[in-house]
Amino acid sequence: MKRKTWRLSRIKIRGYKSIPFTYPLVLDIGDINILLGANGSGKSNIISFFKMLGYMMTGRLQEWIARTGTNDSILYYGPKVTPTMSASLRFDDPEKTYDIYSFSLTAAAGNRVVITSEEIEWQRYSDEKRPVSIPLRGDFHESALVRNIRRIEQTVGYMVGACKVYQFSDSSATAPMRRPSTVESAHYLQSEANNLASFLYYLRKNYRASYERITSYVRDVVPQFREFYLEPEGRYISLKWEDTSINDYILTADQFSDGSIRFIALATLLLQPPETMPFVIIIDEPELGLHPYAIDQLNEMIRDASRHAQIIIATQSPGIIDGFDPDDVTVIERDVEIEGTVANHLSAEELQEWLNEYSMSELWGKNVFGGRPR
Repeated sequence: MKRKTWRLSRIKIRGYKSIPFTYPLVLDIGDINILLGANGSGKSNIISFFKMLGYMMTGRLQEWIARTGTNDSILYYGPKVTPTMSASLRFDDPEKTYDIYSFSLTAAAGNRVVITSEEIEWQRYSDEKRPVSIPLRGDFHESALVRNIRRIEQTVGYMVGACKVYQFSDSSATAPMRRPSTVESAHYLQSEANNLASFLYYLRKNYRASYERITSYVRDVVPQFREFYLEPEGRYISLKWEDTSINDYILTADQFSDGSIRFIALATLLLQPPETMPFVIIIDEPELGLHPYAIDQLNEMIRDASRHAQIIIATQSPGIIDGFDPDDVTVIERDVEIEGTVANHLSAEELQEWLNEYSMSELWGKNVFGGRPR
């Protein structure tokens, strides 16, 4: 499948966590999508939805439910208020054809949820008058897309599964990104950068230009950094590095600051070659622990990665929204009238007069377009 041939164009969610069933959340997805909102607005619930999809596409929905909680925590105000949630994802291509994957989850005994419906709607020719709808038959517990029986199921399952969530908030001494990883786990970057050392080693061996770009950005943000020292020890490899001031002395991942290790993970994710990059990259609060200059570099890397993948960022960072156009920003808020999460896509045209005098972060501070605590 070619890069950027099929694109995620819209998601619609009903009855999931803070999203009411009667007021669906609709997100139109472009190349760069900045989800801006206050704490408790529902940004993390949108990220959680994509995480759930990842488990569904690997046949582990029930594992995700067991890890996340009960149907009380998944369904809007619990099963008594919302017995069923539903969602759909639409994928388009330049020829104006599309696929839509829809599903419903319903509360079941034992505080579980089961899959009560799945359907693919597709149109392969733009002049077709009516699309084709295919109901999928699964076992209620896991998605029928996992079975990969028909070509259309394989295609849609691949596209949904190519929406990957990354979260690098854990930078503690025992954080996954600081730990050794197996050389064999190197072909893609894992969701918490669990295999950061082995993936960098893989890029150095197979995609030298991308590896050099990553190290260049890291040097720019972490002045004392000279080079990674990546040498396998048996099946494992650790994230080690060389300092600019002392020759022949190897430092460990523990000696990176929290902001430095997070930036390294972000640079590795966003500057990797197109061949290894997910089709849709979702990152939750990438600004955590970063210096303002590092956020400027992060914005540059996001724009670079958006040439090959669609990027979805959940953030509260003034520095991030100042780095992008209003058309890239969707404000996520909790509407007190409907008691749920809503999305408002911003328009550069509507904000133009304001932008002649103020930056996006200043308009956010003035509550011109919302996204602040209420």
